[in-house]
Amino acid sequence: MKFDILKQDFPIFKNNKDLIYLDNAATSQKPQSVINSISHVYEYENAPVHRGVYKLAESITEKYEQSRQIIAQFLNADSNEIVFTQGTTDGINIVAFSWAQQNLKKGDTILLSELEHHSNLLAWQELAKKNSLKIKYLEVDEHGILKIDRLENLLKDNIKLVAISHISNTTGAENNVKLIISKAHQYGAKVLLDAAQSAGHRKIDVKNLNVDFLVFSAHKMLGPNGIGALFIKKNLHDQISPYRFGGGMVFEAGLEKSTYLKMPKGLEAGSLNAPAAIGFAQAIKYLDEKVNFEDLKKHEANLCTKLIEGLSEFKDVKIIGDISELKKEGHIVTFSFKDIHPHDLAAYLDTYNICVRAGHHCAQPLHKKLGLSGSLRVSFYLYNSIKDVETLIDALKKFKEF
Repeated sequence: MKFDILKQDFPIFKNNKDLIYLDNAATSQKPQSVINSISHVYEYENAPVHRGVYKLAESITEKYEQSRQIIAQFLNADSNEIVFTQGTTDGINIVAFSWAQQNLKKGDTILLSELEHHSNLLAWQELAKKNSLKIKYLEVDEHGILKIDRLENLLKDNIKLVAISHISNTTGAENNVKLIISKAHQYGAKVLLDAAQSAGHRKIDVKNLNVDFLVFSAHKMLGPNGIGALFIKKNLHDQISPYRFGGGMVFEAGLEKSTYLKMPKGLEAGSLNAPAAIGFAQAIKYLDEKVNFEDLKKHEANLCTKLIEGLSEFKDVKIIGDISELKKEGHIVTFSFKDIHPHDLAAYLDTYNICVRAGHHCAQPLHKKLGLSGSLRVSFYLYNSIKDVETLIDALKKFKEF
């Protein structure tokens, strides 16, 4: 399919004609259909969800639940397995404090990897301190590649939960999560999958993966900010306790005792963000109607290949991760130049209206392991083109000359 045509669906590129946006791993741009769906709610349908019995409130409640169903279908899940969250970070915290805090006991171990985003690290560290849990890590090698051959030995050591990224936000590596989930289940561990970098780039089937928990954010896959989804496998619902308390999640409230609704409403306390949920669903509709995920993978891998080939012309560049894999199925290329701070380079590229990410990308432990204070990350999506990469390479050459 021709991805160049899709770029015209995104008004930011019409309003910023020279913009080259290469920071999609941080957040994606929004098509006009998503923007319109959110505006339409505020202009014509705004009312509280699950509160009123008048027509306007009942209509927006129905659309909110339809949005949940669209997200469930996207994952091949049941609608009551989907919780609306504030994003990936919030979803991980919900699993930590609504499931793990109640179901893991003193001395139990959580397995993470050295690739993880801070969101899939800090919540577990805090929980471990509070509940006297242990944390172990699946290591990476000197190139940032996961040492998957060490998984089974780690799983033998009382691991009760594996929390791991589907695709690393720094190396761009797609982990063999089907194997990780299967092995974890053999040893009695549950698995949480951080799909923040994969949900908008891969077709995910939670039943096929047999994953227990899965989290992702709307804003990284063409949807609005401030909303995400948490999948919780149905057979775990009885093990879930509310994480936040307030209106909407209570079945019966009393002065001495209260009882709460079951999943998913029991985890959705407070006023619900209907415009964002509807925008989220519209983003998924856009992907379903206009994007073939296999074609998208090839498109993004071609862009990675073009960039890697361009970077190979520089003698003092280091690319993080498995270059051969990035050329086959990547959408992120992270690199650093010797003696050039990534912030300086990113600021220079901005003079060409090229947007990239500089720093440690909320993956500070990984950068420390690789001996880097920071790096430059280029991340592609469906509206990027070979021309974008060529402009980037030309700008890098000019910077090196300078």
